Amino acid sequence: MSTIQISHLSKRFGQFPAVSDLSLEVPAGSVYGLLGPNGAGKTTVFKCVLGLSRPSEGEVLYDGDPFTPQTFQDIAYVPERSVLYEWMSVAEHVEMNRRAFARFEPARALELLRQFNIDPRKRARALSKGMRTAVMVALAFARNARFLVLDEPTSGLDPINQRHVLSLIVNEAARGNSVVFSSHQIGQVERAAERIAVIDRGRLVLEGMVDDLKADRKIVEGILPDATSSLDGVAGDPRIARVDRVERIVRLLVLSGSDDIATRLTQAGASGVRVLDLNLEDIFLYAVSPVNAEADAVVSGSTS
Repeated sequence: MSTIQISHLSKRFGQFPAVSDLSLEVPAGSVYGLLGPNGAGKTTVFKCVLGLSRPSEGEVLYDGDPFTPQTFQDIAYVPERSVLYEWMSVAEHVEMNRRAFARFEPARALELLRQFNIDPRKRARALSKGMRTAVMVALAFARNARFLVLDEPTSGLDPINQRHVLSLIVNEAARGNSVVFSSHQIGQVERAAERIAVIDRGRLVLEGMVDDLKADRKIVEGILPDATSSLDGVAGDPRIARVDRVERIVRLLVLSGSDDIATRLTQAGASGVRVLDLNLEDIFLYAVSPVNAEADAVVSGSTS
């Protein structure tokens, strides 16, 4: 089983900081989700990890060592955009991978293509966007790689094949291999990933086990008597990471002690106070969206 360690990674394009001081580790035998808005730097991180782009600062280690040409026998990559050769058939791509990678299994590739309903005789130029994605996924999973890097691996696929890709990802981790993938469909990440990192404008803003992030964070919501009502100091509680307020409605992102915060909000005069669980999409949006300008207060140094 293999790990990848990213240490203080930065990548600048001219004066533009695409990635800034990013450090994280993808554990062995796990599924790791990388989330972020468009332009957050996810693809740049993948390219730096794979040596397709040279970092401005920092390093990437594979099992504690720098990458070598042999390392890439252990790593499979599905890029966001198609890298298939337009003039080649799908079967020819299978043969090319067989010659290039020692552990590539043509029989598994053909079986995966069959499951995706793709005719190996077709040329790449005749494939739709989703079919091209499916071909690249099939080729990657037939590599028997110890580490898979998947950039939007369900892009263009119908819901049935999206679910099939998620099953492949989970099964790969069960075999002891590691998968890191990105997706704009956060529900997919929630179903497949054990651990996530959220990056925004090139910086890491949240990282942890999915179950822990969901268990720790709650929303405490209430309705204040009027739009000018004070929260009576509740917003200053260090357990509150964020306060959103629109007119009479206040929503508090609470890191711990949600029942106690709910009691304090009731004592401040709020009615209809309730504690709500967060799903991963909620957690993601709180991590990357700006704080409501009408909030009474925001605790500095929060994780969001």
